[in-house]
Amino acid sequence: MHISPDRFAGQVAVVTGAAQGIGRAVAVRLAREGARLMIGDVAAEPAATVAEQVDAAGGDADVVVADLSTADGARLLVARALDRYGRIDVLVNNVGGAIRVAPFDRFADAEIEAEINRSLWPTLWCTRAVLPTMLEQAAGSIVNVGSTAPRGIFRAPYAAAKGGVFALTTALALEVAGQGVRINCVAPGATDVQDRATPRDVLAAGGEEWGPRLREFFEHQIPMGRWGTVDEQAAAITFLASAEAGFVTGQVLTVGGGITVP
Repeated sequence: MHISPDRFAGQVAVVTGAAQGIGRAVAVRLAREGARLMIGDVAAEPAATVAEQVDAAGGDADVVVADLSTADGARLLVARALDRYGRIDVLVNNVGGAIRVAPFDRFADAEIEAEINRSLWPTLWCTRAVLPTMLEQAAGSIVNVGSTAPRGIFRAPYAAAKGGVFALTTALALEVAGQGVRINCVAPGATDVQDRATPRDVLAAGGEEWGPRLREFFEHQIPMGRWGTVDEQAAAITFLASAEAGFVTGQVLTVGGGITVP
């Protein structure tokens, strides 16, 4: 993995859902490239472990434990970052993830609501919370984490949530394009995230019955014939967050081994 040590020197980055998986890889990479970090997550101990790893490597990280599916949680995260660092240059909206794997007609009402709550509201609320600061600075980069799920099966409510993330990215990027703020999205394809600090299937099993068919669908759809890694996703996210992508906004970059969305 190639690292550019000074790419985010002097910058402050807020990364949500950084206790595990892609979010953790993004946080570690940003720190290694010079950023100071504020981590927002509901998983207190794993998030604290990531912050300790960053600090031990010579970086500077803090944690806010908050429910980012609420406006209050998002405001708390941004306020704490500003209190500690005085500015926010980068926001990576990574919170999300499918909870249920099943045909759409098998979802209960509460399960559909839970998918939207986890995978759309945190991006909406955190973006709205940070936007006034970035507009006042006339500078900032927001990278949303989408998914290839809108071209998949057995995760329709999650796909709808991520479709909303795509729409927010493009619409808001156009709205603020002339004010120094860039907004882009990375849509990961099938990615090996290994162990999870927060399990996905908290409402219903589903995965045992429909998961193998979903995995088969994934693997038949990937032209490169393999799953991605969290480091490959982090590389794309940090590129879009950086000044190297200074003339890029309103884009959805699919990192899926050849799959394209939306």
